[in-house]
Amino acid sequence: MDSSSEYLSLEEPNRAVHLWRYTPWKRVHPTGNIRDIPDEISAPKLSLSCIEGEIPDGVRLIHGSGEVEGLPETDATTSSFMRAITEESSWTVEVDPGFNAGKTVVLEIDAGSSISAVHVCLKIGRHANLELVTLVKGDCEWMGLLRTGTSGEGSNTSDVVVNLMDGGTLLRVDAIHIDRDSQVTAGTISSGSEMTKSDLRYRMGEPGGNLNVLGSILSANEMSLDHHIEIHHDAPETYSRLDWHSACGGNSKTVGTGMLRVAEGSRGADAAQLFQNLLISESAQADSIPELEVSENEVVGCGHGTASGPVDEDQLFYLGTRGLSSEQAKSMLIAAFLNSTLTEMGSQEMHDWLVEMLSDDLVALGI
Repeated sequence: MDSSSEYLSLEEPNRAVHLWRYTPWKRVHPTGNIRDIPDEISAPKLSLSCIEGEIPDGVRLIHGSGEVEGLPETDATTSSFMRAITEESSWTVEVDPGFNAGKTVVLEIDAGSSISAVHVCLKIGRHANLELVTLVKGDCEWMGLLRTGTSGEGSNTSDVVVNLMDGGTLLRVDAIHIDRDSQVTAGTISSGSEMTKSDLRYRMGEPGGNLNVLGSILSANEMSLDHHIEIHHDAPETYSRLDWHSACGGNSKTVGTGMLRVAEGSRGADAAQLFQNLLISESAQADSIPELEVSENEVVGCGHGTASGPVDEDQLFYLGTRGLSSEQAKSMLIAAFLNSTLTEMGSQEMHDWLVEMLSDDLVALGI
């Protein structure tokens, strides 16, 4: 069955399902008619560059994408829909085995000004070292981003996605496999789009996988940002951490749902997740729901937690005594809150670049 037929054969997702508890599929669908697969979906423009210097040998952007084995099980509705609308718009970021350029590679996706969608597949070679930023921008009404891929055995990857869209809706679906003895830092920075729905799933199907999932989410005005993260430990001696920070202002709403699944036989698994929310205004709302499913007794540890609160008045007062205005102090504390996850996403070069972009958004959003 092709992807379009598969999607049309499905019922509307039940809001009792973890993924759809807070943002129903009808709100996310590009037309609002869930029986519709739009014909007029444009392909965004993609380009590969570096923060500094030229693209090194060993990494390339290729039109088209192949199948990747070992991916986590995804939501049938979004997976089939996204594959159906990206059949003519698919690309692969291919990294040679042993690649180690010491530069931050930037994949820029310009969504344009209409309804657009793209499938990006990451194929990272054995023992490669890659630092990749995927930058999503544009003023389109609706953008669909499907990302699949695998980290090669023994590789070390920093994979950061930055949403800088000028309004509209972003639907993002990730399905990533972490190979044997490979390390992946998966970062998400979101300060664009009026509505975001993300379904991010990672699977460690081989021993020795190491995964660090980080989020720096900034919402303001009437934004609604909903991120769902699943981490699957399906092999022995695997390690994961999820650290998700959301700063919410205006009348905005953020949702963070996390699911850690440790399968039977995943001895020595070590997993934990933490959601932290900073409420900048009285009308902002933040929901965090961490969950665990542990089917293996011999684990190092499995933990979860969540915390929410306003900007600390004592810290504001302290900064005020040092000559900062209330707005300057507030912006500094928000930036520090989000920076605690930004610092772990990659190199100093990447960090400085990301902080500069985030600082501009703090001003643009009036925070």
